[in-house]
Amino acid sequence: MSDSAVLYRGSISPDEAVDRLRARVGIVTATHETIGLGDAAGRIIAGDLIAPTNLPASNNAAVDGYAVDAAFLARQPDHAFQVIGRTAAGHPFGSAVPSGAAVRIFTGAVMPAGTDAVAMHEFCRPSKDNAHVQIDSKLTPGSNNRPAGENLRQGEVIIAAGTRLDAADTGIAAAAGFAQLTVFRQPVVGLLSMGDELVEAGGDIHPGQLHDSNRPMLAEMLRADGFLVRDFAIIPDNRDALSDAFRVALSTCDAVISSGGASDGDEDHTQAAMDAVKAEKLFWRLAIKPGRPMSAAILDGVPLMCLPGNPVAAFVCYRLVGAPVLAHIAGRTPVPVLRLPVRAGFDHHKSPGRAEYLRVVLEQAEDGSPIMQLHGRKGAGILSSLTGADGLIEIPVENTGVAVGDYMSFIPFREAGL
Repeated sequence: MSDSAVLYRGSISPDEAVDRLRARVGIVTATHETIGLGDAAGRIIAGDLIAPTNLPASNNAAVDGYAVDAAFLARQPDHAFQVIGRTAAGHPFGSAVPSGAAVRIFTGAVMPAGTDAVAMHEFCRPSKDNAHVQIDSKLTPGSNNRPAGENLRQGEVIIAAGTRLDAADTGIAAAAGFAQLTVFRQPVVGLLSMGDELVEAGGDIHPGQLHDSNRPMLAEMLRADGFLVRDFAIIPDNRDALSDAFRVALSTCDAVISSGGASDGDEDHTQAAMDAVKAEKLFWRLAIKPGRPMSAAILDGVPLMCLPGNPVAAFVCYRLVGAPVLAHIAGRTPVPVLRLPVRAGFDHHKSPGRAEYLRVVLEQAEDGSPIMQLHGRKGAGILSSLTGADGLIEIPVENTGVAVGDYMSFIPFREAGL
């Protein structure tokens, strides 16, 4: 058996880790909040939002032109229509239009009674005094107008329960007339780092010390994902201190995330601290690189996820495991990790028995198609390899590497999208 096979024996995949945690944690549904539309971005809607009316409520013009009866025009294409008035958005025409007459109409205006088509003004010949118009295009009922309910139909689901609200959702809710939305409360996530070598950013460091980058990074990721962060600061390499921190965090938060001390060395205390607080261990070690030493436990339904101390490993483990579990707790409908088949533009060797995730950027090949190129240095502690990267290449467990031209899964960072 290879060294890699021995090292990763008993490890599980990120997907299995997520499944184990999801099966044991509940959804934060006890408290709903009604919030203003302006505060809804990033929140999870608690129930289906139903369209109260059709949108638009009436047929309306899709272009500027003249509203007429299409059947009359078809019978008398050379007819000079008498223009009996005008209508614009917000100013409906107040009476029915007689057959053979026309109304000057502008985009968004309600179609007057007696008309069912709009002739674009570019294809019309008004008289010098604009009292009559001849139409030089063929029209059918419905030409150049939007039917009632084209956008939304009364009674249809606008936004499904469990959706994380974004700008488009805010727009459609506003269009349907909702000034407030009912959402799940935001989960509170306890966050701590572990290590005698860690110093807060801005503090003086001495030989052997470094600034804590994981907590600020993870806190930003958590907030961007819609969670409230409770900071438990830096915990020294001491089992009792870590146990006390875990005990308080698990009793006051909906989930707890730590980084560092997750391996099996003499100064790695997360396993012993889990035992001390009587948390039930769900897994230890993932079959991935970077991120192997991640572990997780549960206490009274509250998950404790211990991420590796290396910054890139912590980032990858949060994205692949932590974020999906927390989204479940928040009440969000599960959304699978987006994996896109893209060609690799580099060679890389790896050992079988583990999936490997490397930081990449997308470039354009000579044929115009996207191609992945390695970004930055490969180490799990090289935080700079994340800055400027477009996402990760996922090299499967069974592969011994990747060669130029191989199609592999590209997992985009959400920060790299629109």
